[in-house]
Amino acid sequence: MKSGSNLERVLKAGHFAVTTEFGPPKGTDLSIVKNKAEFIRGNVDAVNVTDCQTAVVRLSSIATSAILVQMGIEPVMQMTCRDRNRIAIQSDIFGASALGIKNMLAISGDHHSFGNQKNARKVYDIDSMQMISLVKRMRDEQKMLSEDKPFQGEVPMFIGAAANPFAPPVEFRAMHLRKKIEAGADFIQTQSIYDVDKFRQWMKIVCDMGLDRQCAILAGLTPLKSAGMARYMADNVPGMQIPESLLTRMAGVPKERAAEEGIRIFCEQVEQIREIPGIAGLHIMAIEWEHRIPEITERAGLLPRPVMQGNDFFSGDPQCR
Repeated sequence: MKSGSNLERVLKAGHFAVTTEFGPPKGTDLSIVKNKAEFIRGNVDAVNVTDCQTAVVRLSSIATSAILVQMGIEPVMQMTCRDRNRIAIQSDIFGASALGIKNMLAISGDHHSFGNQKNARKVYDIDSMQMISLVKRMRDEQKMLSEDKPFQGEVPMFIGAAANPFAPPVEFRAMHLRKKIEAGADFIQTQSIYDVDKFRQWMKIVCDMGLDRQCAILAGLTPLKSAGMARYMADNVPGMQIPESLLTRMAGVPKERAAEEGIRIFCEQVEQIREIPGIAGLHIMAIEWEHRIPEITERAGLLPRPVMQGNDFFSGDPQCR
């Protein structure tokens, strides 16, 4: 075991893993964190904590992740290169490990022009590929970047990375994924998938390259809440491909039934994705819809979640919640 995290144990045992995510509050109201967490508890294997997503200032990912650890819910701490140099990154990784955080997702981060601090300076001292390599070195060799002397203590971290299957050319995206795996990624969470046929084509390339045997790939899905949301994502989110048939389907139902139709589509997509060779799990991005995670996971046939023996969050014989 590289970290001993619940997510790692679920994947190593061959279970179909399920993760989700939520954004910390824009402030210090911890009741928001705790309320969201209770909707998620028991319905997924781990929860991503975003790192100032869309470049909007929020409670830090490391603090929010530590709160989840205290609550007995396993976090996947997201960390961006946008706001930290290599000193801050290594320091935060030490801090996260000391606080009991065992999973992280290394990403570049949304451009600051999207956020509420448009005059902020972006850092990008190292990129996400280098961050993955850095964390692997800290975990496997107990060495910091540019230092050969081992540090004291351990950094048991299960390292994740993101992948966009739809950015052209598709072959390049698969090669980019291979580089992240070679750098040290243990699991991959993809961007939201709506065009399952194109995703299947990408996964065939991935499997032909043998990448699915080197790294756990979790397919990303976002339930659609409305026809407006579907159209906005199709028109404005880079790399997002939503088939016209889905847009027409969402537009063809009354507004009061749009959310129900979105969940129905989600469940159909889960069924299709589970049949694709090489998929190890699912990453649910239910944007500000945490309260519907219990319903979504149940209707999609993702419950009950396995309880793994020997992790820090659950104990007892292997069984299902």
